[in-house]
Amino acid sequence: MAVTAKMVKELRDITGAGMMDAKRALTETDGDQEAAIDWLRTKGLAKAAKKSGRTAAEGLVGVASGNGVGVIVEVNSETDFVGKNADFQSMVAGITKAALNVADIDALQSADLDGKAVSDVVTSKIATIGENLTLRRMSRLEGTHVASYVHNAAAPGMGKIGVLVALSAENEIGHQIAMHVAAVNPASLTQDDLDPAVIEREKQVLTEQARESGKPENIIENMIKGRMKKFFEEVTLLNQKFVVNPDVTVQQAAKDAGVSVLGFVRLEVGEGIEKKVEDFAAEVAKTIGG
Repeated sequence: MAVTAKMVKELRDITGAGMMDAKRALTETDGDQEAAIDWLRTKGLAKAAKKSGRTAAEGLVGVASGNGVGVIVEVNSETDFVGKNADFQSMVAGITKAALNVADIDALQSADLDGKAVSDVVTSKIATIGENLTLRRMSRLEGTHVASYVHNAAAPGMGKIGVLVALSAENEIGHQIAMHVAAVNPASLTQDDLDPAVIEREKQVLTEQARESGKPENIIENMIKGRMKKFFEEVTLLNQKFVVNPDVTVQQAAKDAGVSVLGFVRLEVGEGIEKKVEDFAAEVAKTIGG
């Protein structure tokens, strides 16, 4: 496959690698971006993890909890300006409240909101606000107590990042752990919850890195074990150093407070949606020329 300048730029944006390194990585992997990222990591030329994706959509994440249930929803708009619109915020608040009574996003779409289905309410708002709006995601979490946190709050219970943390009992540490999740963005609660594909991919990269050292296979095997242990400590919530007190893990901090962490959910507005970057000057020139 021919490696284009666009492909090189995309890989550089994701990894922070130099232009020639990015081009060589794509050449070595026949244009496969995922494989090129791993190739760069093996050579020590990229960051440890791929970015989850540029934020393309704007809007708000709404959070609500009560009686051992927490919900979090994402409603997208085309521009950030709409997220500051009181009418839009009121709709997000209503949808979030309605989510407390349903199990998933399909049920939420048809749930009642002021006498209309939620999906119809969103459609109506498209006409009045003048932008395309989308109810994109919903998550539900249950526990004896569910703590919540909203980062970059635009209004009570809604902002750019929303977090839910389920605990075995009510405790103020739940709010602190939710703040930790917002800041650190763990991949899973424990090693057992981590996607096996993610584990295997990391192991392969670390193995190639170790082999680059030229050490014997028995030494490499021990190196991999140590590096995978460190990897799990970095990406699993319970094993991460607690941002409030880095001397202990999140699991130990919760234990010291007399509770257990049962689960968590973190949603960030627009994560995973690639944003198309327009060259405004070129667009204007093209319009004039037409």
